[in-house]
Amino acid sequence: MIVGLSSMATRPVLTELSAHLGDAHGVPVRFESAGGVEVARRVRAGAAADLLVLAEGALAELAAEGLLLAGTVRPLWVSQVVAAVPEGAAVPPLGTESELRAALLSAGSIAYSTGPSGTALLALIGRLGLAGALAGRLVQAPPGVPAGSLLAAGRADLAFQQRSELTGLPGVRVLGPLPGDAAIDSVFGGGVLASSARPDRARAVLDLLGSDAASGIARARGMRAVGPLG
Repeated sequence: MIVGLSSMATRPVLTELSAHLGDAHGVPVRFESAGGVEVARRVRAGAAADLLVLAEGALAELAAEGLLLAGTVRPLWVSQVVAAVPEGAAVPPLGTESELRAALLSAGSIAYSTGPSGTALLALIGRLGLAGALAGRLVQAPPGVPAGSLLAAGRADLAFQQRSELTGLPGVRVLGPLPGDAAIDSVFGGGVLASSARPDRARAVLDLLGSDAASGIARARGMRAVGPLG
């Protein structure tokens, strides 16, 4: 059994891919998913696992610390950040950056995540010059909790997160990606943990995650494949 660790954003994709690898290739794979910060903590604490799938920034940090095997880190998928509102709520237009600004300013509270989508959203709000105006209205979801759950619970009027984490949540309506230069893409990649007891098999599974068949499954879950590094 190859054991992987991943962030919540890639959990839907990896759940389906793990079943595909077992059925099509006879390779037993199991991924454990948590918030990206928590996954990185586990890796640094010596978690017993073989593969890691995280946002590229977190992967790079762990690789620099020698926790991933050299030459195994590779990008896998690009995920768009999308906006969402509570089911049944009025849908704000988001076709232009001006409309996005208006939607942000009209929201009583705005949910975002602890992951890369949240970091990128805060940077976008700063670039739009809205950091001061929205300071008291930003609500960060706890690690590993979808920002959309705050919509369903009545704690937010607008939420931003990876499409894979918002799609299918009860009480949530996904509106789509952000317009123009405000669009936010996050790259997720994988690598073999230096502590893996099965590095060759783990590397083979990582190659399968980057295959054309895997790309099709990822696309159905709202992500698109990226090419190799370099």
